[in-house]
Amino acid sequence: MIIEQSEHIVREVRKAFIGKDEIIKKVLMTIYAGGHILLEDSPGVGKTTLALAFSRAIGLDYKRIQFTTDTLPSDITGFTMFNRQANEFVYHEGAANCNLLLADEINRTSPKTQAALLEAMEENNVTVDGVTHMLPSPFICIATQNPFGTSGTQPLPESQMDRFMTRLSIGYPSAEDQMQILKAHRYANPLEDIQVVATRENILEVRNYLSSVRLNDDMLRYIIKLCEETRQLPLVELGISPRGVQALTRMSKAHAILHERGYVVPEDVQAVFVDVCAHRLVLRPQARVEGVTERDLLADILKRFQAPAMNKRWKNE
Repeated sequence: MIIEQSEHIVREVRKAFIGKDEIIKKVLMTIYAGGHILLEDSPGVGKTTLALAFSRAIGLDYKRIQFTTDTLPSDITGFTMFNRQANEFVYHEGAANCNLLLADEINRTSPKTQAALLEAMEENNVTVDGVTHMLPSPFICIATQNPFGTSGTQPLPESQMDRFMTRLSIGYPSAEDQMQILKAHRYANPLEDIQVVATRENILEVRNYLSSVRLNDDMLRYIIKLCEETRQLPLVELGISPRGVQALTRMSKAHAILHERGYVVPEDVQAVFVDVCAHRLVLRPQARVEGVTERDLLADILKRFQAPAMNKRWKNE
């Protein structure tokens, strides 16, 4: 059921987002795992199209907010206004009151406005004037930022980067894929052809099923060992937090589900390790001088630590 549903979602999203099936699957895994996605890439590679395609394929309530220097926290959380006729304060919803929020160019607004998303991303609610308002479930934030042209931008603080389960980079399509994109847009908008093949209830069901995916003690130790090593590296100032360990665990389970397994194997952890952990590392200035990136360090950790040997009992533990 989950595999068939996932294949339908990927097929529909592929109609508008061509040539990047691996990215589509990683976004879907993050949604299944109950996380949020940070898309960091240059303009024009399809970040907005990807978010729109998912909202239509899953039938999610979708909103988009374009971050600028004058965007206010109340634009995200909502605000209260006094209603003279009712003689009371009335709450007006913000952009976060939806299932799928596209936070476009999140690094182009003030830290105060960026922080307005923290409560929504962690607890699925917002607090305005001391009153907590629940957000629709599921609540998924897909944020984008352009790593180039950083003049006037505000880098996300470490606490907020840690809220994103994965950071993905789309990259440019191949020449053949660009041909398909141009042909697809020749007569109509491919987004209009996307059919609803899943519901928000289906997503919540998969999230509940995630807890039944088996993860034995050997795999847990492997995950913890990989993350603890990031805290010991001399070039790393801030390693993977316990929240990052939990995110890696859930993403590993989601990867196992998409590969038709009810248990996690080392390949599941290795496939998502970099996407889950790279944006959580804070490197020392020496690493920049030496030209070492977060992905380089994580790839080296995967090579140095031997994965636990798989045996038949894993399927039953």
